[in-house]
Amino acid sequence: MRIRAYTPQDLAALTDLTIETFRPFYEDSFRPLVGEAVFANQHGDWRDDYRREVPGLHAPERHRYVAVAETGDGSGIAGYVAWSVAPDRRNGSISHLAVSPRHRRHHVGAALCEHAFAQMRSLGAEVVEIGTGGDPFHAPARALYERLGCTALPTAVYYRRL
Repeated sequence: MRIRAYTPQDLAALTDLTIETFRPFYEDSFRPLVGEAVFANQHGDWRDDYRREVPGLHAPERHRYVAVAETGDGSGIAGYVAWSVAPDRRNGSISHLAVSPRHRRHHVGAALCEHAFAQMRSLGAEVVEIGTGGDPFHAPARALYERLGCTALPTAVYYRRL
């Protein structure tokens, strides 16, 4: 596996990977949990939301970056990480981490996070923020972040149909 900087040719593959990665959360976890009305209001167009969002993840002029993990066998992209840095606050934030299903449990996510951490440090960040959900879908992400030495901040988000 090789980690490299994002190029515009990666856009379609990263968008597809993002949708593939998060489909089980939106369709199998979030939707049944909150019901149709809340789902439609909050994330009813989640696929199109990602189609709009992913193109803006890499914007170095706004301190936003993406790195891509390529497979060692030449079969494509194993995953990606997107992060930003607030130089004035010396703070970094990982906004997206996606690893293709066949490359999960092979340390791709950890390598991408460590790469992003190193890049953030080189840009002056002293602290990184990375978030995930508390539901069963996000359990592997929570375990990864804890292995990387991150500290969980207990939070709760509630939804109610009006």
